[in-house]
Amino acid sequence: MWRKSSRSANSGDSGCVEVAALARDIGVRDSKDPHGARVALPAPKFRDLVTAIKRGQHGMP
Repeated sequence: MWRKSSRSANSGDSGCVEVAALARDIGVRDSKDPHGARVALPAPKFRDLVTAIKRGQHGMP
């Protein structure tokens, strides 16, 4: 089941990522393009990515 953050705006035009617990990994996709490209990351790598984004790395505020 794909889900997006409860902090995401509910307006139809705002995009964000959605995540899903897959059999072995964490899936990530664009909420505006649910049938488009997806990325699957092992849980430790996903946690590292989230931590880096929260620290302001990767050009994310």
